[in-house]
Amino acid sequence: MNQPTPLVVVGAGGHGRSVLELVRLSGAHRVVAFLDDQHPPGTDIMGVPVWGASSLLDDLSTRGVAAVHVAIGNNGTRQALSERARAAGLTLATLTHPRAFVSPSAVLGPGSAVMALAAVGTEAVLGDGAIVNMGAVVDHHAQVGAYAHLGANATMAGGTRIGARAWLQAGSALGYHVHLPDGTVLGPGEGRA
Repeated sequence: MNQPTPLVVVGAGGHGRSVLELVRLSGAHRVVAFLDDQHPPGTDIMGVPVWGASSLLDDLSTRGVAAVHVAIGNNGTRQALSERARAAGLTLATLTHPRAFVSPSAVLGPGSAVMALAAVGTEAVLGDGAIVNMGAVVDHHAQVGAYAHLGANATMAGGTRIGARAWLQAGSALGYHVHLPDGTVLGPGEGRA
């Protein structure tokens, strides 16, 4: 059996803590530390230390870490930090909760996260750094742009497409074949047909 890969999670807020639980349940990685701009170094977050701020991304390779996951809900911030991590030569870990469903024909971009009870359907595509939160659905042939975010129970019907950094907040829904441009935000429960 392979040893879990050491992983640093960037962001120790609510999403970062959910990612920590995902990693612990999946077993493919082992979170060795958080980087977080709000918590001082040494802070214990669910048994994992904060090594320092996100400015330490450039130094992770000297600590024997090659993989990170940027677990920050803000799409622009997640993109900027992911790009910094790549520039530092780090791998962006793609994470799937063991209680999520991902079709074998779906494509998940580097640094994306599929959370508990989410579903990603046949030939769906998630761009780099996309988040599909708890209970969200990305149906067949749907496309999620880079650094876009589906909130809890958001739904994309078949053939839909959202652009880069779009945000479907909790409970929002897209009808079949709807396309939303980059940066679009749908409020909780809002729909487009």
